[in-house]
Amino acid sequence: MEIDFLLPLSVFLIVSSSIFLHERFEKKMRSIFEGKKLGMREVVLIVLLMGVMVTLVTFIPGYAIQILFISAYAYMLLMFTYIILGKWLLAIFPPAIFLATYLLVENIYVINVFAAIFSVMIIIYLSPLFPWKITLAFAALLTLMDVIQVFGTGHMVESASKMIGLRLPVALILPTYPSRKLAAIGVGDIFLSGLLSIQTASKYKRKFGLISAAAISLMLFIFEFLALNLPLKIAGFPATLIVLLGWFSAIGSSILKRKCEMKS
Repeated sequence: MEIDFLLPLSVFLIVSSSIFLHERFEKKMRSIFEGKKLGMREVVLIVLLMGVMVTLVTFIPGYAIQILFISAYAYMLLMFTYIILGKWLLAIFPPAIFLATYLLVENIYVINVFAAIFSVMIIIYLSPLFPWKITLAFAALLTLMDVIQVFGTGHMVESASKMIGLRLPVALILPTYPSRKLAAIGVGDIFLSGLLSIQTASKYKRKFGLISAAAISLMLFIFEFLALNLPLKIAGFPATLIVLLGWFSAIGSSILKRKCEMKS
């Protein structure tokens, strides 16, 4: 029997940490965007661009992808550290460490560390842009795009495999137990988990945000258990569906509980 606790637990720790960090640095992040919020048109455009990028990655040469991603990651790490610490001298060190590590160390666990950092950065950095209703629309559109690119075109699996092969921190890749097979979840899926959990925490208090994170991780655990132990041949599966199912189970039970408490 194959069991994977490590990946679901890692997702929960990343998302729950992001909830606390979001509360700590929300004002700083909002000040960067001057209170701007995304609208429906912008969200539709973002999801369309994401879908196009997934397809383009399958055709772009590997070295070009490496240059673009590494440059963007290093710049984002620089700016994020500066926003948090407020000192350029200290902000230089994280991207320098990332570049040196990427060039000199070939270790999947080191890549996982930077994938986790990447996940936290985009969750905290982008969450202030999403109002509640726009978050729901974004989640639905992103899941639709994911399903099409996984089951329809197959580009999501191909592009993810290509970037992982280039050792880019785009996914958490951890061993299962006891056979030590590798299980993975993309940074985009973790971002959606964090965004939904943070918005839930903002609307219904931190407790419900943490419950959301736990429910998503539990749903991931259940899916992995079934995938690892049943005779299923799955080349790839849209993890956004798992995220939404876990979140719906959490938010649904929380709302029902609140209504029952109000009636009593």
